[in-house]
Amino acid sequence: MGPARPDGRRSAAVQGTGGSSAVSKCSAAERGYVQDRFVRLLVGRPRRRTALIHRGYYVRARAVDHCVQDFLLKTQSHPRTQILSLGAGFDSLYFRLKDMDLLRHTVIYEVDFPNVACQKATLIKRTEELSALVEDSGAEGSGVTTAFSGKDYRLLGVDLSELPKLSIALEEAGMDNEVPTLFIAEVVLTYMENSRSDALIQWAAEHFSHACFLLYEQMHPEDPFGRVMQQHFRQLNSALRSLSQYPDCEAQQKRFFEKGWTECSVMDMNEFFTCCIPEDEQRRVQALEPFDEYEQICNCQKCRRENKTGTLSNFEEWHLKCSHYFVLTASKGMEPSWTPLLSNVTVPHHHGPIRLAGSISALACAVQSEVLGLRRYGHHSSVIKPNVILTTGGFGEENGHHCRMRNFHVLIKYAGSWKTKCVKKENPDKRWDERLYHTVSCLSDSLALVVGGRTSPSNAALGMLWLRFLKICNDLDPADVTVEPVSLQPAVERAALRWRHSTTEVIFKGEKYLFMYGGRSATQPVLGDWYFLHIPEISCTTISVEGPVPEGRHSHSACSWKGGVLIAGGLGAAEQPLNSVFLLRETEHGFRWQIIETHPPLIPRYSHTAHVHDEKLMLVGGVWFHSLCVPGITVIDLMTGLCVDYTINAECLEWPLMLHNHSSVFLPDEKELLLIGGGGNCFSFGTHLNPNPISLNLSSVLSSP
Repeated sequence: MGPARPDGRRSAAVQGTGGSSAVSKCSAAERGYVQDRFVRLLVGRPRRRTALIHRGYYVRARAVDHCVQDFLLKTQSHPRTQILSLGAGFDSLYFRLKDMDLLRHTVIYEVDFPNVACQKATLIKRTEELSALVEDSGAEGSGVTTAFSGKDYRLLGVDLSELPKLSIALEEAGMDNEVPTLFIAEVVLTYMENSRSDALIQWAAEHFSHACFLLYEQMHPEDPFGRVMQQHFRQLNSALRSLSQYPDCEAQQKRFFEKGWTECSVMDMNEFFTCCIPEDEQRRVQALEPFDEYEQICNCQKCRRENKTGTLSNFEEWHLKCSHYFVLTASKGMEPSWTPLLSNVTVPHHHGPIRLAGSISALACAVQSEVLGLRRYGHHSSVIKPNVILTTGGFGEENGHHCRMRNFHVLIKYAGSWKTKCVKKENPDKRWDERLYHTVSCLSDSLALVVGGRTSPSNAALGMLWLRFLKICNDLDPADVTVEPVSLQPAVERAALRWRHSTTEVIFKGEKYLFMYGGRSATQPVLGDWYFLHIPEISCTTISVEGPVPEGRHSHSACSWKGGVLIAGGLGAAEQPLNSVFLLRETEHGFRWQIIETHPPLIPRYSHTAHVHDEKLMLVGGVWFHSLCVPGITVIDLMTGLCVDYTINAECLEWPLMLHNHSSVFLPDEKELLLIGGGGNCFSFGTHLNPNPISLNLSSVLSSP
């Protein structure tokens, strides 16, 4: 709902968000995420959304249904109860509850702008399946704000910001202040001026003796994802007004206590999904659609013109979306207290200690460039010789539209500054296949091995190929670098049909191997196997490995260290970030897994990068569930296990710095970390790609004791 006396454009924009939300709910229902045969009748012709949006609206619907049904269960002994849906739009809650026979003693009131209420009332009257569930009392003339009135359903047209008018309208519609009442506000109050939304929250507590409140809204406005989210709503002329004053769960909880509510619980949607949805239901939802995939949504001329023909649904954006929305329940005068967010599962607290030792300033590299080829994610960057970095694959911006990246790009430090150009491919053909989430291991100045990666659900895993660098001139002119993809068919080709894995150089008895570990495949959502590939012929070799086997994972980091490999973090089988650090070290007869204990415990994370320098492991960026900040640089002393976090100060940058799905290169002589690309499809808020490489000077970090 909008503010008091909103201008026409903002009022229409706010109403438009409700319509878009209904379309997304309808699409989620069509794909089997929720059981709702009524939403299509209220929305009309369904329009397909992405798997990412489906999951987002699934967890929202699940939270609302969880709390509403808990309210109905806890109040079933009362002769009458009420539900008031604020800014209900074209929601189907009443019809679903009525169809399940859960409204035996409950009246549902819905409030929205007058024209929205009138449109919904007309739809109900004209649709037999809807009108059959509502016993129309023909009482719309009983009050000027009543658009529809039934035996247990009232639809009112009132601007929520006009509190006196709302109070009178509800009284005229028969609302009883003395019976248990549940207020529902799904992304509604945030569009109102804070003083008016605060007044509504306080009015509900003061005027209803047995009251419950269910709130679902956004939070964390100032981190990179939050800034993209805010910009999206500002562009829609429907700015999120509550975020500056109530930016997180704690502020919202304090808000309700100060406005007269005696009980209040709140959790973000990552916590809700983990703790309030049974594991078998989680697995069902996770298996409904290919996820972490390129999706061709629509190929019509209009969508091609607007560059909307495809997108990616990623784990990173799913978890980031969930970390930026919360569900809150509050109550007063309820016996016993209404606490639907307290589950039998122990809620993971994401507010634990962060050993912040300072911040590192991020500086945009002054790059001389003729192309935007480094605006990408899911790519790989490799040092092919000193001060020469090759970036391959990923999803990004090319020729003015978003797509899987076809071209290679080289970044060269030349005369003290960085320079980049598109790299010419010799004999271009299908052998490259525009890969994402692959690895590239440079085996010499002229040869690199590409392992795995994937394109679309129909081509979900790719094998291996060589990249041969034909020319790299001594003057380091990027125009003179060419790359030739060359197919190969080693015996381990099938083992390479994976993505989001790692390949790391290890040494056994003086010989070099590539250690391929983890990832995902077309048949397995998480892999925990490994292979040793002997260099240079890339043949699979059996080497004994002992010790505690790591949990299967993907999107982890892997670094060579002392002839072995360090594996850190990643996303596990339950789509939960991991915090373990393992060392695969050489023994007399093979290798052995060894757990590296960290203190304080490493915050679980994935989609990060990592580097080792002087017995210090540096984890860079990624995604975690911690509520206080986004991941920066975590430094782990491999001798003592001491784990220290540093934030990244991006105030000097003109854009939000998203450090997931990025690549990074460490230049040990300068102690400089170069961050390349990163970002993603930010739910329904648009795609954000970091536009320029970022330089971090780690001298102070690496010199700390």
